[in-house]
Amino acid sequence: MKKIIAVIVLVVGMVFSANAQDKMQKNALNTISLEQTPGEFTQKQITVSEGTYVFEIANNNVGHNVGFVLVEKGKDISKPENHIKTAYVTQAVATGKVQTSKPTKLEKGEYVYFCPLNPTATDNTLTVK
Repeated sequence: MKKIIAVIVLVVGMVFSANAQDKMQKNALNTISLEQTPGEFTQKQITVSEGTYVFEIANNNVGHNVGFVLVEKGKDISKPENHIKTAYVTQAVATGKVQTSKPTKLEKGEYVYFCPLNPTATDNTLTVK
């Protein structure tokens, strides 16, 4: 009887573990790493699949703090209400440092990204397929 109970406990434990791993993989976050140098992003165009992403922004010798703004293409980038706020870095990125955003769900479409602190061009494109 003890062996039967031990086997049942083992099987239940394995099933629970497998389900937990499946849920973790489905909720996995992807990272989009971008680097800023004085006046520009080094990556001008990026293509990714739909999903949830964290933006990782590196400040490569800009000489002052930088940030990150993401906007759906076609919307007025000068209006903060059009910015995707979860894509903002959680704090300004100092020279030689890296900061990340909150998780941001990206749906199919085109987006533009820029840094008003650097300042960079506003025609950098993120395409989500």
